[in-house]
Amino acid sequence: MINWTSPRQARSLLIALAFLTALFSGTAALAADNDNRHPSDPLEKINRVTFAFNDTLDRWLLRPVAVGYTKVTPRPVQGLISNFFSNLGEVRNFSNALLQFKLRDAGTSGTRFLINSTVGMMGLVDVGSALGLEHRYQDFGLTLARWKVPPGPYLMLPVLGPYNLRAAVGLVPDMQLEPTSLADTRTRLVVQGANGVVRRAGLLAQDRLIFGDRYTFIRDAYLQRRHYLSTGEVPDEDF
Repeated sequence: MINWTSPRQARSLLIALAFLTALFSGTAALAADNDNRHPSDPLEKINRVTFAFNDTLDRWLLRPVAVGYTKVTPRPVQGLISNFFSNLGEVRNFSNALLQFKLRDAGTSGTRFLINSTVGMMGLVDVGSALGLEHRYQDFGLTLARWKVPPGPYLMLPVLGPYNLRAAVGLVPDMQLEPTSLADTRTRLVVQGANGVVRRAGLLAQDRLIFGDRYTFIRDAYLQRRHYLSTGEVPDEDF
């Protein structure tokens, strides 16, 4: 978790925010020279190269592993594992809700984490939802949006996938908010790898929904979802 009094972690956050500001100014010029492109994607040529790499990695490694996981793991066990990783994310949800002064959401996320981590056996059972405590996703990118930081250009990050610049910068503090950040490097990598497999398995059903240009479809779907998460408004052309 982030220790806000730690000079090292505070410095990391300031560097990330400075990087955000610098890229905003740089990509604004790029966007002006590419009026025929999507206004949120001035780096499309670079993004498409990264997307091609990610797509190849997914086709040959990530998706086959996710398919194998769903085949060998009973569905009830898959649910328990998904609940476990979702519960770890409640720390991030709670912290960012506080930073946004959404006290009700923070209380809900904090209570969910406490109940699911105890009565729910380390988060394996989602007792919070059964009690009417709704899961409320938050991340630092959404916190920056609350602080009126613009989203910046669309980015396709290697392995990690689609982000806008604001959400990408938010990865830095969000990673510090993960409970696994307190573990040793080996344990952290194992947990993050397992979480990646579970998340990819959860998207297998959505693969069939993609049509046309895969890059454009995924970009537009991502941007619409982030727009909804940051504003609560459903875009005119909603997926």
